[in-house]
This record gives sequence, C-alpha cells and structure tokens, in this order.
Amino acid sequence: MRSDVPKGCLAVMVGHQDEEQQRFVVPVMYFNHPLFMQLLKEAEEEFGFDQKGTITIPCHVEEFRQVRGLIDQERSLSHHHHHYVGCFRA
Repeated sequence: MRSDVPKGCLAVMVGHQDEEQQRFVVPVMYFNHPLFMQLLKEAEEEFGFDQKGTITIPCHVEEFRQVRGLIDQERSLSHHHHHYVGCFRA
C-alpha cells in the first residue's frame, strides 16, 4: 500500500476507454454505498473479479466525481463526513 493512502481508505483508478485514467483515494466505507456498488459492478462486468493491483472503475472521471459528490453530500447530511475529508483527493 502506498504511504499517501490514509488508514481506512483505498486508491482506485477511474477512466473510460476514451480518456486518461485518474487515481482517486476514497474511504473504504463508500464501497458499501449503493451508488459506489453500481460502479464496482460495472468494473466487475468489464474486468471480472481478478483485477490485479488497484481497482479500475470504467466510467468517465466526471461521472465518478458526481457519484462521489452525491455520496459525500449524503454523508454530510448525517454529519459523519468530517472524518473522511482527507481521503478525497485526486
């Protein structure tokens, strides 16, 4: 694991076939959110379960940012987001 990934977070690569992939660091708990789970399902359909190394999510970077924003907004409404702000950076 790279040292720039805070405890409780994972790095993912995001990018559609026609764009350059970008690396994002997201809280592990987001992997259980229905919106994020849909992105993971798309990754599984495209790459299978046997991805080596960093998980790659095959969606447009802007779509990923929108999903991340919705999840973060939902969490901020429940006042729990402040613990994970450090995880969200590109």
